[in-house]
Amino acid sequence: MSTEELSINLLFPVLNERLRLQSGIERTVAYLRENVSIPYCLTILDNGSEDETPEIGRALEEKYPEVTYVRVGERGVGVAFRKGIALNECALVGYMDIDLSTDIKYLGRTIELFTKRPELEYVNGSRFSKQSDTKGRKWYRKITSMGLVFLLKTIFHMKATDAVCGFTFLRKETAERLVAASGNDNGWFYTIEFLLRAERMGVVIYDMPVKWQEDYNTTVKVWKTIKNYLVQIYRLKKTFRQENKRK
Repeated sequence: MSTEELSINLLFPVLNERLRLQSGIERTVAYLRENVSIPYCLTILDNGSEDETPEIGRALEEKYPEVTYVRVGERGVGVAFRKGIALNECALVGYMDIDLSTDIKYLGRTIELFTKRPELEYVNGSRFSKQSDTKGRKWYRKITSMGLVFLLKTIFHMKATDAVCGFTFLRKETAERLVAASGNDNGWFYTIEFLLRAERMGVVIYDMPVKWQEDYNTTVKVWKTIKNYLVQIYRLKKTFRQENKRK
């Protein structure tokens, strides 16, 4: 596929991000305008913010023609990701963390990969590849993240080296196919099931090493997230077992 046929939609799930939303969007727009030649758009997916995020999002939409602000109405990265894919009209679609923890230069790398490799369907950013450069990660978050990857590899035989980097892009048709196959978890685990489903379905995935910087102002509640992961891992293992029996 040539660059003339490609376009990309960057999804930004946000919740109470008044401190980072404007900076994240403006840095991304500046990078895209300077470095990307294909058509692009940015979609802010607000998961029910109770701070000034809606006002900031609407102001950004008014300021930049590339930006759309969407009030999702429910909380969770999973529901925002599904909503973004449902609304998407671009050939490529994916989500990024608004703090831009993954170095923004990997947007260009991602577009290049999809352009040069027509068989490629899914780019999965990884903090834990041997070639990745991860900085500033708090020790307890590093342990919990690597522990999650260990569980996913042990229980589901996951091939990818990371599952929640916060940098994922797919071709439109593949994204829609995976949404149809995946469950309805609203939280971060939805993105994990999405990746595991892709591997089970034989989707062509590139596990991309990235440069990643911890954001110390993160709104993620670590222990609550871990508890949810464990519950969802049990649920998904049971679901996969039932699906295997029906085959």
